[in-house]
Amino acid sequence: MTTTDRASTKERLLDAAAELFYRDGVSIGVEALCRTAGVSKRSMYQLFASKDEVLAASLERRAPGYAAQLAPAEGEAGTPRERILYVFGQAEKLSAEPGYQGCPFLAALVELKNPEHPASLVARRAKELLQEAFRVQAELGGARDPEFLARQLMLVFDGASARAGARIETLDGLTTATVTTLLDAAGVA
Repeated sequence: MTTTDRASTKERLLDAAAELFYRDGVSIGVEALCRTAGVSKRSMYQLFASKDEVLAASLERRAPGYAAQLAPAEGEAGTPRERILYVFGQAEKLSAEPGYQGCPFLAALVELKNPEHPASLVARRAKELLQEAFRVQAELGGARDPEFLARQLMLVFDGASARAGARIETLDGLTTATVTTLLDAAGVA
């Protein structure tokens, strides 16, 4: 297998993993993963030691794109308050898409239940980065307790994601109204 073949096989595996794990959950079998990717199990095991590694790699690969979907573009910076509200506005938009299943990182953490699983480590890091981004914006916006506000914002984000992903709730304006109340109470300008 050439380097180009390996890259193509790896990309197909990671694409299939991202789709299947998000849509059907992390319990999807190796056979289904390989069939969807159009690769043999042998090829998969030449690239990854286990399905767990494939899951972790697919989440790691997905993280920058997911973060970019939520964050305002460089030119659209605005105030810290506007940047925080933008994230929740984007989450509301994403939740209205037909295939939305909630935050992929939260879903992996909930399904795996093992904090030491390689994919749990990747997912937890993605959640920590979002919380840190909230903390920084809260601090820049003059929040009385930026750390506490960031934790509250994560609670709203993850709760909204879980409820919308389970089709229990539609988010149209709900999270931005809730976050506005939190920002006001925290003194974020």
